[in-house]
Amino acid sequence: MSTLNSGLRVFLAVALAGCSCATLAQTASRKPPVTFTAEQDHQDMMEQLGIVALRPGPSGDENAPNHANYDESKANPYPELPDVLALNDGRKVTTAEMWWKLRRPEIVEDFEREVYGRIPKHTPKVTWTVAVTDHEYVGFTPVIAKRLVGHVDNSSCPQIHVDIQMTLVVPANAKGPVPVLMMFGQSVLPNPTQPPVEDVEKINAKLKELLAKDDPEIAEIFKKYPGYDPVPAKLLSFPTRLNPGEDRPPHEELLADGWGYAMIDPASIQADNGAGLTRGIIGLVNHGQPRRPDDWGSLRAWEWGAARGLDYLETDPAVDAKHVGIEGVSRYGKAALVTLAFEPRFYMGLIGSSGKGGTTLLRRNFGEAVENLASSGEYHWMAGNFIKYAAASLKSGARPLNPGDLPVDSHELIALCAPRLVFVSYGVPEQGDAKWLDHEGSYMAAVAAGPVFRLLGVKGLSSNGQSLGDDYKTAKMPPVLDGLLDGELAWRQDAGGHTDAPNVKYFIMWADGKMGRETRLK
Repeated sequence: MSTLNSGLRVFLAVALAGCSCATLAQTASRKPPVTFTAEQDHQDMMEQLGIVALRPGPSGDENAPNHANYDESKANPYPELPDVLALNDGRKVTTAEMWWKLRRPEIVEDFEREVYGRIPKHTPKVTWTVAVTDHEYVGFTPVIAKRLVGHVDNSSCPQIHVDIQMTLVVPANAKGPVPVLMMFGQSVLPNPTQPPVEDVEKINAKLKELLAKDDPEIAEIFKKYPGYDPVPAKLLSFPTRLNPGEDRPPHEELLADGWGYAMIDPASIQADNGAGLTRGIIGLVNHGQPRRPDDWGSLRAWEWGAARGLDYLETDPAVDAKHVGIEGVSRYGKAALVTLAFEPRFYMGLIGSSGKGGTTLLRRNFGEAVENLASSGEYHWMAGNFIKYAAASLKSGARPLNPGDLPVDSHELIALCAPRLVFVSYGVPEQGDAKWLDHEGSYMAAVAAGPVFRLLGVKGLSSNGQSLGDDYKTAKMPPVLDGLLDGELAWRQDAGGHTDAPNVKYFIMWADGKMGRETRLK
């Protein structure tokens, strides 16, 4: 028996050594990560696609010779949108079952292949750790704040590190799990608890002693300024009371209504530039090599990171994981809509000033154009294949594609969110929410998405209980501040600028109603 066990141990040792050697050989055979500029990476993708040159995008400067079009009579060169409820073979979608089993998968495939790219079937495991737990105040609300780190397994490519940064803040006095709005932005503790004055005095005394010990010049400075402390004491303070009618900051509004919020840092998932495509989660999965034409871009990478953040939230007993929303403004508004469309576990979304690549119709010739999204400054948001729709000439000599050739458009991206809650938010150009974003084009897309919401048993854009219909060609935006908040698909244009902050209160009250919660806001 002893001899048999000894032989078995030798066999296992040799087998394991063989596996180890094979793994090491495989790792050694991989190319080192590529370091491209955005322009080099963009050119590499054009060469993969056989594109000789791209059409230049219009300028956002209205005084420039190539300024963007703002003439509504010229805004719809491709007026016919893809029929959101017609299968690729022409059959009409008449039931919810047909939508889920047949039409929705077609739309997803087109968006993944041609617009946003595919998330790989196998992505690395993410392990979440709580780096800090702090008891703080946000406004007048006591909260529990956690700084979280999601370490992405990089054993397949140790040269690339990805650690997702997220902060979770929930009311300390909540009686149970609370709804949470995940927001794309910097991940920081909102108001870290400070040590009492006596402890700050001890810290300062020790710091002065250590700093002056080996440096006579520093010692002389402390002698010259005896009242100076390296670490100033910070007393607990509350915000001044609001003026009548003045809104609180979004985080305070959420907490005051009994919600929590999470801040997830997109830059910790994937860089917001083309040079970063061989790093971040996209680079890690590709072992530092350039993308293929249908690989994911930054918008889907940020979506993937948000989904991993939701993985953590589903484990936290303070969070009502069935009622987690996603929020973002501008490029992060695009990311929030993409996240809600592709990740069904998110219950709701607040989509702020997202423009093209978000809620605005890609076929529209108003403000930002497909050619801008395909340029070396923005192409990294999208799949490489998207660049084809801005080509001026091809090596093959074939007819270049244009926005009218896209198999999908943004009304279908909004429709992928149905029947969940979608709140489309914009400001006004006069305050900085530029005409470049094409507010009208976003409204048209929301109208055109309505049939899917209704097919699935909920309301699209509605006012006073009445559907506004689905004629996107004649649809006109309602007046500023006149929100359409009846349906599961909502629209509101506030009087502010390039931010959704003025709409956060309306989003919370609207979502409370849809969740059957009694709102605390007025």
